[in-house]
Amino acid sequence: MKKALFPGTFDPITYGHIEIIERGLKLFDQIVIGIGSNTAKNTMFTQLQRSAWIKKYFANESKITVELYNNLTVQFARSINAQFILRGLRNAPDFEYERNIDLLNKHLDSSIETIYIISSPKTAHISSTLVREVIRYRGDLQGLVPELIIKDIYALEA
Repeated sequence: MKKALFPGTFDPITYGHIEIIERGLKLFDQIVIGIGSNTAKNTMFTQLQRSAWIKKYFANESKITVELYNNLTVQFARSINAQFILRGLRNAPDFEYERNIDLLNKHLDSSIETIYIISSPKTAHISSTLVREVIRYRGDLQGLVPELIIKDIYALEA
């Protein structure tokens, strides 16, 4: 069984994330969406809220599970027996950033392979950082995040 970990903070999950996950489903038997605790990021929503949104969106997809973790991504991948780490690339800066993480992960555990999927032009401009700015100023989230969580987001921010 080919099992992949798709790690991130998903603060909040965007259509960019969803595109990578859905394309990854064609490659892997199981995808674990790992919601990590990144000390370098100041998150807007709790891990539990982010997890609930992702579970709600993928409720009918049996190949997807959602888990929280608070250690190194490669350690978490090993703990869930994932042979692959799935990552999305939007642009050249993403590639440089991800390349360094991959080199470190290979140093820590050379048995786990990272697979990259390049975002389509339709979602390449979407990042959680930019979406959080739209949320802060109560902008229109249509086309950026799933419809089913937009009301939740603004209810939490009220």
